[in-house]
Amino acid sequence: MTQPGTTPQGPPGAAPAGADTEGLLRRLLDLVNNAKAMPLSASVLIAKDEFVDVLDAALERLPDELRQARWMLKERDEYLARARREGDQIIEAARARAEAMVQRTDIVREAKFTAQRTVDDAEGESRRLRMEADDYCDRRLAKLEIELERIVKQVHAGRQRLQIAPAAAAADAEPESAASASFFDQDRD
Repeated sequence: MTQPGTTPQGPPGAAPAGADTEGLLRRLLDLVNNAKAMPLSASVLIAKDEFVDVLDAALERLPDELRQARWMLKERDEYLARARREGDQIIEAARARAEAMVQRTDIVREAKFTAQRTVDDAEGESRRLRMEADDYCDRRLAKLEIELERIVKQVHAGRQRLQIAPAAAAADAEPESAASASFFDQDRD
């Protein structure tokens, strides 16, 4: 796995082994930023195959991060189930004590209170874990969305420049031929 702030390295066109989605997106940015400039233009040349391969690898790894978020949710559910089982065991133990010691109702009340507090604490912890998992997923997806929008804008701008360049060259050639035909030379008969 790559360290934060570093770029995964590998052969051109191949996704680096063990790179996470963020690392692959950084690799795409490096490809765009380090691309060879076209002469007399602000556009750059990017190897389409290499760019598409890295983008495909990023998309393939995206489910891994979502799987991690699902794992966090599963852990939360297991924690809640375990806490409920513990709470049920405490309540069952309290019932057993209450039956054995009918005269001591205070003990039963305290056991029920403790069991309810345990269940309430577990549910509160469950809500907190769910919110953290949701926040984590939202942050990761927002980061990915921003990066993808930026890349799409760069690709779109590059394509527009490529479409404008041939049209501008044709437009420049037409006025010269029209101007030379309408130009009057007084020395000519």
